[in-house]
Amino acid sequence: MTLATGSRLRALLAGCALAALAPLAAAAEDAAAASDHIILLINPNSNEKTTQSMTEIAATATGGVTVEGKSNEGVPPLLTTPADLAAALPGVVRIGVEAAKDDRVGAIIVAAFGDPGLAELRAEVDLPVFGIREQAFREAAEGGRPFGIATTTPDPGLAEAFRQTAAALGYADQFRGTRATPGDPNALMAKSPEELDAALAEAVQASIADGAEAVIIGGGPLTASALRLQPQFDIPLVIPVIAAAQAAAEAVKAD
Repeated sequence: MTLATGSRLRALLAGCALAALAPLAAAAEDAAAASDHIILLINPNSNEKTTQSMTEIAATATGGVTVEGKSNEGVPPLLTTPADLAAALPGVVRIGVEAAKDDRVGAIIVAAFGDPGLAELRAEVDLPVFGIREQAFREAAEGGRPFGIATTTPDPGLAEAFRQTAAALGYADQFRGTRATPGDPNALMAKSPEELDAALAEAVQASIADGAEAVIIGGGPLTASALRLQPQFDIPLVIPVIAAAQAAAEAVKAD
């Protein structure tokens, strides 16, 4: 082999190596871009403490994807009726539409168990949008298991909305209904964590008695309580904020 021929061969091999590495480099760049994306968690109520708590807990379930929280304005600190959810809807859509203009945002979570504004926001933005109720239903129903809801909001209109959601998602035969703590939910949420946990645990037990093999803890503000309660039960307590955070992180990483 002549020196010139050897040089040409080495150049050809180097070119082939670079060509083979190019797709890997592109994939690495795409992964880096995806990791730069964040998830926006919209709290449809106005409670900043709840927003912070849900955001911090959601961030533990994203595999490193950053979660930023934003509270709604001009609405109650706790949404307990269909009217409250309806009042929260415009603010959720406004926050989400504004967030979609930020190139950092790769997915949005609507973090109230009524999913206010979920459909409307999906129609307005070109980003994946996850509702914590919808995603919790999907997780609870996995494998065809029967499931129920334990919550602190006894409003009959909300219970009917939960039933309708189960039917719309194809889980009517698996849904075992809703069990709520007694009394005023605002008063209960103002009590100590121990009192809240005790009341919610009774609702979970009632749902298990109804035949549920997984129980959704129905409410974004109940996320911390759900985490505290899980060790008391052998069946899974589905935490809506975490279910939505995991789905949102998968969407961001797949982008």
